[in-house]
Amino acid sequence: MTKILLLSDSHSYIDDRILEYAKEADEIWHGGDFGSFEIIEELEKIKPLKGVYGNIDNAKIRSQFPEVTRFVCEEVAVLMIHIGGYPGKYTALAKKEIAEKKPKIFISGHSHILKVMYDKKNDLLHLNPGACGKQGWHQTRTMMRFVIDKQEIKDLEVIELGPKI
Repeated sequence: MTKILLLSDSHSYIDDRILEYAKEADEIWHGGDFGSFEIIEELEKIKPLKGVYGNIDNAKIRSQFPEVTRFVCEEVAVLMIHIGGYPGKYTALAKKEIAEKKPKIFISGHSHILKVMYDKKNDLLHLNPGACGKQGWHQTRTMMRFVIDKQEIKDLEVIELGPKI
């Protein structure tokens, strides 16, 4: 059983609440737009970090994180792309990657809109944790956590971190 903390679009912002949730997880997954390398360093001090770079991330971040990543957690195949869209509105890159090898979970960020959608056509769960940072048009900072137990994805929880003020 692996406890996951999923966040995205931190845009150089991190606070004690995010770090406390990170301590409770087994792994931290970040859907891009870290904003600064200091965010990466803070999260890596706590737990193993997986992620992708986003459109605002600099060359240093892009040298450590790919645009597209695939991995397996327990028995669940995961695909992550910062600008990936969502079921019915996937980007060209996401469509190509999903068609190549269908994941069980597809994660994107970028929109700052929290989404949890099941894609019946591709038999996958789409997750976008929204934005945990203070930059952007979103009003409430969000992230999510869940558990992967062998092939099962369960106990999904949306975490509202409050307004972005």
